[in-house]
Amino acid sequence: METSVDNLRLILGLKLKRLRQDRGASLKEIAAAAGVSVSYLSEIEKGKKYPKADKLIDLARALGVAYDDLVSQRVDEPLQALKQAIASPFVQEFPFQLFGVGTEDVLSLLADRPNEAGALVSTFAEVARNYDMRVEHFLLAALRSYQQLHANHFEQIEARAETERETRGWDAERPISSDTLRAVLEAEHGYTIDTETLSAHPDLRAFRSVFVADAEGGPTLYVNSQLLPSQQAFVFARELGYELLDVPERATTSSWLEVTSFEQVLSNFEVSYFAGALLISRSALIRDLGFFFEQATWDEAAFRAAFERYDATPEMFFYRLTQLIPSAFGLREIYFMRFSNPRGTDRFDLTKVLNMSRVPVPHGIRRDEHYCRRWPAVGALKALADQQQAGGGDTPTVQVQRSHFLNDGATFFEIALARPLALTEGTNTAVSLGFLVDDSVKQTVRFWDDQAVPSLDVNLTCERCPLSPDDCRVRTAPPAVLERTMEQARRRNALADLGLPMD
Repeated sequence: METSVDNLRLILGLKLKRLRQDRGASLKEIAAAAGVSVSYLSEIEKGKKYPKADKLIDLARALGVAYDDLVSQRVDEPLQALKQAIASPFVQEFPFQLFGVGTEDVLSLLADRPNEAGALVSTFAEVARNYDMRVEHFLLAALRSYQQLHANHFEQIEARAETERETRGWDAERPISSDTLRAVLEAEHGYTIDTETLSAHPDLRAFRSVFVADAEGGPTLYVNSQLLPSQQAFVFARELGYELLDVPERATTSSWLEVTSFEQVLSNFEVSYFAGALLISRSALIRDLGFFFEQATWDEAAFRAAFERYDATPEMFFYRLTQLIPSAFGLREIYFMRFSNPRGTDRFDLTKVLNMSRVPVPHGIRRDEHYCRRWPAVGALKALADQQQAGGGDTPTVQVQRSHFLNDGATFFEIALARPLALTEGTNTAVSLGFLVDDSVKQTVRFWDDQAVPSLDVNLTCERCPLSPDDCRVRTAPPAVLERTMEQARRRNALADLGLPMD
């Protein structure tokens, strides 16, 4: 997070650059007049340096302004919008450095055209207000971009998890029990584990865990007793990650109440990655995937057996696949999605997505649109609800298909698995993993063209889909967005016929 000193440095840099440009002076001319080097003056203008008082006096004299005017935070009208941008939560928190630029670099670019920059900042602010976008939305989007940049594989964390397993003699072929991990936290890190409070409290029972630091008695970890043993193991493994990894800031609750910084978001991701790597051995899973991909036909029983072998939740298992498949098998065009569905309703909410492919997949397009009901995750949720209604229990349901994207012409091989949520009664959830059917998939996944696997045309939402009701019996809304797009295209064509340039 930027400090007030950083803000002062950035504002001074913007003012200096503006004053110099207003006088039509070069960096070399002002540097010579103030008795500083050109490179040092450039660093000041970029907001990277804040000179001592004597140098500020020299700079003020070289620019012909009063010292107090130069060092104050007051700015003229053209720079007012940039000053507001510097103080905005977005600029304060956004991790520009992850993408090879600094906050000062961004503001320096904007400072060259302050009026236009002010309009741009105001536009972003208005869009954010209209779509109820908060700082955490930008920070979580930055995290997804960071994952995509690294193909969601972080070797340093993988190696740390493997070292921990080997040091403790934990067998890579066997799951680590929640009791084992709990004992490590209690005996070695002074944790007190409370498994009663959360599930008994009406306002806290939705949390998987809550961490409370106590300088005298040691930390207390509240864990929801309604969690499955595999979910409790993941909670404990995350806490071990907080103890072992050098993370700057931690989250205190399992789900976000408020995101305070990107450091917190990144730390949460890193310990979650560590937990998955600790609980699901990289070497074992890559070996098992290699055998599975060699099968000539899709084998649901083999897939279930592989999933159950690791004693993990579907989400943990599928997300672990996104961490290993791109690096180990070269299949980088993949995506992960998670949907939820209140049992007995036709509402399907997309709650998590990590798209590492070049093809658009379902995302939060508009709140009033309906995601395509042909997606395998939706099909798996429907099958689970039907199974539950028929008294068949909560056994996870699996659905697999080749999905042909009508909007993009791409085909994905998709696997989806649905199960009931542990902490939200009456709600089911489904995770899905999609592989773009390209040359890499065809060479690696032998069952990609298994004729027993159904092939279906899909789209992002019903509102954007050209399929007729006869072609798609599960459509839940008319193609309103598509019709507006087509109407706009017809108008453009009609205007072009009149001789109006439409480029």
